[in-house]
Amino acid sequence: MIFIFVGYFSNPAILTQRFLFLLGIRMLKTIRFRPQELAYRTHYAELKERVLAAHALLPGTPGTLYLRSGSGNSYWYRVYYSIPGKQAETLVCKDGDDAALEDMRERIKFAEWVSEQVAVFRKLGLQVADKSVARVLVELHARGAFDAGLVLVGTLGYMAWLNELGVVAVAARTRDVDLARGKSLKLAAPLSFLPTMQATGMPFVAVPGMPSSQPSTSVKLPGVDGLRIDLLAPGDTLGAIIRIPELDWAAQAIPFYDYLLKSPEPAVCLAGGHCIPVRIPQAARMFWHKLYSSVSRVGFPEKAAKDREQALVLAAALMEDGPMPLRRAFKDAPEGLIRALIPARETILRYAGDHQELRQLLDRCLNARLLTDQD
Repeated sequence: MIFIFVGYFSNPAILTQRFLFLLGIRMLKTIRFRPQELAYRTHYAELKERVLAAHALLPGTPGTLYLRSGSGNSYWYRVYYSIPGKQAETLVCKDGDDAALEDMRERIKFAEWVSEQVAVFRKLGLQVADKSVARVLVELHARGAFDAGLVLVGTLGYMAWLNELGVVAVAARTRDVDLARGKSLKLAAPLSFLPTMQATGMPFVAVPGMPSSQPSTSVKLPGVDGLRIDLLAPGDTLGAIIRIPELDWAAQAIPFYDYLLKSPEPAVCLAGGHCIPVRIPQAARMFWHKLYSSVSRVGFPEKAAKDREQALVLAAALMEDGPMPLRRAFKDAPEGLIRALIPARETILRYAGDHQELRQLLDRCLNARLLTDQD
């Protein structure tokens, strides 16, 4: 019996499969993810609920309260790091304003608690963006941009969905923040895009248009790896310039983004030590649009592969609770988007790997539309 046991596990392939099975990892040919344990999903839901009900977020690190005296008066300040390596301070109240001081103490205490939870989730494999991303998202949240209709898309939107779905998977790190505007933003106050980004305390500059006579659609930090913020909007011609007057800026057009951005969902994004309320596209619509992007990209095979991987992980995670969201999103998808997928039908099915339920759904959806077109 001992020799049989050792022989069984001495096979590396069997050992790997068995080990992944014990960890709960779905090991398919091209789709790999692990459902998060229920206790951790419940903990995440609690964090999200408390953040959504909290005061405006404190930017930067939680900080410390300091009493400064001078000119016969004393004032309380919050001293913190607004961005890595840059200390800042903001006035809290005059000494003696006990209510305002206690309020700030509670906000700092809450920020410390959130930071501790995010650190735990990072160790558990959840998706956590870096501190510079956190500073940008906190600024946009503070100015009501997401409540007004701005949507977090791209890889950060995908990372947020992995956390929302309770799924652990590999997500390629990005130095881009993709923001999308569908309909005009319902802002309570004017929000000029470049000054808003510079209000983070980071030296964002406009990325020149191509050609240079075109308005900019992006801002970027200095350096090859500097964080870049792109503004996107629905449009028929990829890369066309769309004016966004309420942001005093412009956006790049992306086909079928009106479909992607319809009825976005409230979520949170973990970044730095923050948990920031955002809005993200519906996961099922994101799947079909990313699948479309993966077969439509020309000259960027690595980006097409990333879109395909993200689409399939999202779909496989959604299939854990049944196929209905994916079916509804397919039914609502624009004709042009589906027509772009049909020629790649066999390739798409192959990339679905051993996930039989997903293969069947894709086969039925695309084959039904193919038969309709032939009729």
